[in-house]
Amino acid sequence: MSKLIRIALLVIASCALLAPVVAAQDVEGGKDHPLFNRMPVYRIQRYEEQDFDTHVFKTGAGTEAKVEGHLYRIRYSLKDGAKEPSQLEVLRNYEAAIKRIGGVVMASNVDGSSFLRVTKDGKEIWVEVSAYITSEWELIIVEKSVMAQVIVADAAAFASDIKTTGHVAVYGIYFDTGKAVVKPESDAAIAQIAKLLANTPGLKLHVVGHTDNVGAMDLNMKLSQARADAVVQVLVTKHGIAADRLRGAGVGPLAPVASNDAEAGRSKNRRVELVRQ
Repeated sequence: MSKLIRIALLVIASCALLAPVVAAQDVEGGKDHPLFNRMPVYRIQRYEEQDFDTHVFKTGAGTEAKVEGHLYRIRYSLKDGAKEPSQLEVLRNYEAAIKRIGGVVMASNVDGSSFLRVTKDGKEIWVEVSAYITSEWELIIVEKSVMAQVIVADAAAFASDIKTTGHVAVYGIYFDTGKAVVKPESDAAIAQIAKLLANTPGLKLHVVGHTDNVGAMDLNMKLSQARADAVVQVLVTKHGIAADRLRGAGVGPLAPVASNDAEAGRSKNRRVELVRQ
């Protein structure tokens, strides 16, 4: 056999050895979620991550919950030549893992999926293990959170709502829990209220504080009044709005716009409203 042929065969053999290794690699950017390591017979075929999205999880027989937050969608596929585990083996592995760290299995083996939940490091984490087929299956994880408010309605939108309904909810005014000091990140929203008042000189407003229903009623009533007064104070002292155009009021948890059963609803109820006098 000539030297040239021997080199050619060596190259072919090397490529053949490399092929399974390449096939076993994860997709670029793919990684396991910190909560779980993977079953070693799998590679990551597809990886998606969204800062804020939603997914529906089964919570029991005939019940479900739509959960919002940081979403991970990781699809695993079986490595070439690896022995394929059963559907039950995949699901039970993840169920056992979540129980070991204090989590719960909300629904097990529902159409090939298990639904899990755990609170870890201050995060409420929801998991769906979707293993309809075990040669290629998906892990969907949502780290529950409330979307950061980055868009604040402007003075024109406030004016339109007040003209139409007599009131408008203002989101983007922030306080620490149990406190009535307006936080600096509220500046943009309060500036738009000031602009509304500057553009409509005859307008007088009730500035109404609202809370969720967490805590004692009397404390929430006092807190909502104090927060309303704090917003009025900022408008008067920082933006030069005449004090007789504004009146603070607090109604605590008495006028919710969403259910207080979950944080997403409670965050909507913690708001300031402008009401035409």
